[in-house]
Amino acid sequence: MRLLDTLLTALAQIRAHKLRSFFTLLGIVVSVAFLVAVVAIIQGMNAYVRENVAGAVVGTNAFAVRRTPIRVGLFDDEELRRVRRRPRLTAADAAVVAEALPDAEAVGLQSGWPTPQADVVWRDRTLGDVLIFGVTAPFQLVQDYRFAEGRPLNDLDVRERRYVAVVGADVAERLFEGVSPLNRDVRILGERFTVVGVVAKKGRVLGQSFDGFVLLPLSTFEMLYGRRNTTTVSVKMRDAEAVPRGMARAEEAMRIAHRLRPGEENDFSVDSADALIDFWRRLTRVLFSVLPAVVGIGVVVGGIVIMNIMLMAVTERTHEIGIRKAMGARRRDIRAQFIAEAVLLAAAGGIGGVMVGWGLASLVAVASPLPARVTAWSVALAVALGAGVGILFGVYPATRAARLDPVAAMRAE
Repeated sequence: MRLLDTLLTALAQIRAHKLRSFFTLLGIVVSVAFLVAVVAIIQGMNAYVRENVAGAVVGTNAFAVRRTPIRVGLFDDEELRRVRRRPRLTAADAAVVAEALPDAEAVGLQSGWPTPQADVVWRDRTLGDVLIFGVTAPFQLVQDYRFAEGRPLNDLDVRERRYVAVVGADVAERLFEGVSPLNRDVRILGERFTVVGVVAKKGRVLGQSFDGFVLLPLSTFEMLYGRRNTTTVSVKMRDAEAVPRGMARAEEAMRIAHRLRPGEENDFSVDSADALIDFWRRLTRVLFSVLPAVVGIGVVVGGIVIMNIMLMAVTERTHEIGIRKAMGARRRDIRAQFIAEAVLLAAAGGIGGVMVGWGLASLVAVASPLPARVTAWSVALAVALGAGVGILFGVYPATRAARLDPVAAMRAE
């Protein structure tokens, strides 16, 4: 038989037994759909963390010198004791880093943990629990802030301890409700601050807004709240390739400034967005290590179902097989027909699983803040997996059909 004839015959048999074919490929559909959906969500989250979360926390092409390292999760007791013994970072540390990195685009300071929250009052309106940050002027460049209105804080604001503020987009929208906030006075802890700028909306990341804040000059902030337990030196380089070199030079300069001996542990941390990305990658590696086992169980179950259904088909079509052999069909023709049926069923299950998985991933992306990106390799893997299962579990029924004695097969009812 020609390959086309074999495929057409297999399709005719599948159409003739629609319900049986559906249950045959159901296990493959479920397994492949799970594979495509989970991989799509994980890949989407990888891109989301890289493009949004990391950039929003640290900045693009940036790194930070911190007293407390960026850490997702809890410190153990010993780590916490070591961190608490570290000295606070100061403006002198920022100057050391700036001197070591003359090619840096910006070196700024930001008030660190604990970040205070306060009510922001304008006239008779109050917006509660707004995050208040003290910053120097270059910090706004490190964070890639774009201004919808007004201007950023400048060096003169910091040097003269001016009572001015820059507000995030959420504060501007919710507190002023359509009125321009520029040059209007708000009260924070009973003190009046003049709004000089509004940061353009950055949006929400995993349901968390990055627009609900007020920026004050660091010197003014410390007059209100005192020195924080941590202060962050933020550095923005001109491109991503310069970040590793800049981190190494900043670390060397900080070790010299803190008089650390060779072999002595750093009493500061130098972190980039890669710290968050690496944590997320470690987490997704755990998920990917579990994924093959779950998908494998489903595929094996689906393959066993295919094999049992094909064996039942061989029994039902024994008389037909005898007639075909009597008319000159060879063993390889019979084997090819049944393998083709198994492969088409499994491949159809793979394609159906891709469509269902794609739909599930899209549903998750619409109904939750979790993004999803269906990748070409996961689709190709899913279809190949379905076809491979058809070949693997279709060989035994096909071989059994090919070995039937034509005379005995023709006598079968």
